[in-house]
Amino acid sequence: MPKIKIKRKPKTKTKVRVLLAKAGLDGHDRGIKIVAKALSEAGINIIYTGLHQTPESVIERAIEENVDLIGFSILSGAHMAVFPRAVKLLKEKGARDIGVFGGGIIPDEDIKKLKKMGVKKLFGSGTPLEEIIEFVKNYKSS
Repeated sequence: MPKIKIKRKPKTKTKVRVLLAKAGLDGHDRGIKIVAKALSEAGINIIYTGLHQTPESVIERAIEENVDLIGFSILSGAHMAVFPRAVKLLKEKGARDIGVFGGGIIPDEDIKKLKKMGVKKLFGSGTPLEEIIEFVKNYKSS
């Protein structure tokens, strides 16, 4: 299958746009909905894809929506498959400027590996919402 690069709209200097997603068979969406609400109430533009997404569908939607960040919530143990695939797809599609972050149950040794691969930030269960909001709000300035 040939690689197709999607022509993207230029970024604007408006507030941060974030796409939040649940990839794979993970059906635990309470946490991501709480994060989505908190980010939205903090003035951040949120798009939530819902459950059972593939990395491919998330990346395609992120490019279509012209987002700054993609946040994955992973509680199923699939983090070493989902995050690397998402980062790779962004590179392949010429969308390296879209950052990837996430949260869930991710062992410390895997966090180090994922950050080396290009994941911007990973939050563990129980992270204060203020910490996530601060990261997202400051992302464009970093």
